[in-house]
Amino acid sequence: MTVKISHTADIQAFFNQVAGLDHAEGKPRFKQIILRVLQDTARLIEDLEITEDEFWHAVDYLNRLGGRNEAGLLAAGLGIEHFLDLLQDAKDAEAGLGGGTPRTIEGPLYVAGAPLAQGEVRMDDGTDPGVVMFLQGQVFDANGKPLAGATVDLWHANTQGTYSYFDSTQSEFNLRRRIITDAEGRYRARSIVPSGYGCDPQGPTQECLDLLGRHGQRPAHVHFFISAPGHRHLTTQINFAGDKYLWDDFAYATRDGLIGELRFVEDAAAARDRGVQGERFAELSFDFRLQGAQSPDAEERSHRPRALQEG
Repeated sequence: MTVKISHTADIQAFFNQVAGLDHAEGKPRFKQIILRVLQDTARLIEDLEITEDEFWHAVDYLNRLGGRNEAGLLAAGLGIEHFLDLLQDAKDAEAGLGGGTPRTIEGPLYVAGAPLAQGEVRMDDGTDPGVVMFLQGQVFDANGKPLAGATVDLWHANTQGTYSYFDSTQSEFNLRRRIITDAEGRYRARSIVPSGYGCDPQGPTQECLDLLGRHGQRPAHVHFFISAPGHRHLTTQINFAGDKYLWDDFAYATRDGLIGELRFVEDAAAARDRGVQGERFAELSFDFRLQGAQSPDAEERSHRPRALQEG
């Protein structure tokens, strides 16, 4: 027999007390959220008849998840970060806002404070033997006018699928740069072709995915923040056409309009002209179109806590 008590007046009064609703101190918005968490957790326990063993295993899992700094990774893997994008898309549609390059997830691996360059930059430190990649494009406004002075903040993994700062073997800000677009709204970067990556097989995120019967792999990709005065901030990423996991990304980041075509060139003379040793390199062109900002707040990225590397 299933016993349910969460709906009773006594339990609701108890939760109100736990959430601090019986006094004026604290933050009302936070109290509202905690009350809902308490109520929904209680209903979950009752409806699914969660056992004490299951509950305390879940608590232990959350401890291990935080200890490994994988909460952001799990949020992506469970599709919650993608849901936030879909929700914002729906809000935009309701408000009649549209156009521009699609948004997609940021992921948990951004580091603030990357070196700033004008127009063109080299992103890699030369230690990774990966294929040289020349990445370029333009930033436009909603009407197709090039945006000079826009900031293109980009970051990606190395050929092992790891990111500087989080991988201590890489140099500071390796494969992380900010580029100010030139008079024609252009940005150019020399880097290396990144690899996709997978969750740590021994980590708590993959533990959860295993129980769901899912893999934890991502296709190769490049992350972007694009911003310009008077325009809506864009968080997005480019995934590469032809990647095995292009439409099977455990983080659900692939979207129509965000697929880049890597063109591999095998020409010793062309490589020499571009300062590349050997004869093989890759090219990727991708343009971005920004929406106009409806308010000053729209020009800023979210205030999500992020890593900050002191340079």
